[in-house]
Amino acid sequence: MLQEDFHIPDEIIVGKLHSLFTRTAKKWYYKMRQDHGKHDWSWWKSEVITKWANNSWRFKMENVFESAIFSSGKDKPLTWLFKKKDRLSALNPDMSDTMINMKILRKCGELEHAIKCRCVEPCSTGDYINAVDNIITRTRIGKTWTKIPIESKIVPKISREDRRPEKP
Repeated sequence: MLQEDFHIPDEIIVGKLHSLFTRTAKKWYYKMRQDHGKHDWSWWKSEVITKWANNSWRFKMENVFESAIFSSGKDKPLTWLFKKKDRLSALNPDMSDTMINMKILRKCGELEHAIKCRCVEPCSTGDYINAVDNIITRTRIGKTWTKIPIESKIVPKISREDRRPEKP
């Protein structure tokens, strides 16, 4: 994409790879660079596809996507929605934005209906993010109740004798 859209030379793209990769991918990149030396972007692209875009990676990403359900208490809408969108785009590059948004909405649990009511089709990802933020801040939809223990309140123990009322 960078090469086709912006006519960026190979040297600049390859030079940015070390900052694009994180954790395991960065370690893999440094090892490959050490073992094979400098190469052009097409070689690196084929190596990345061979290493990371295989069936086991696809299966793992699909499972991660399917298991993740939005929780307003622990997830921030912006990061959660963009992470899901990036995952689906990587899994299915030909999928339209509308289909991606529909799949993501199914992972929003109780919020799905409220989001659909606030967004008129066709909606952009930004519209969905605004709707989720609006719902979370203004309603109790999707929020879970948690009991807060009251430690300051001490209930005295009642002995057996105290429980029996005095007979006249």
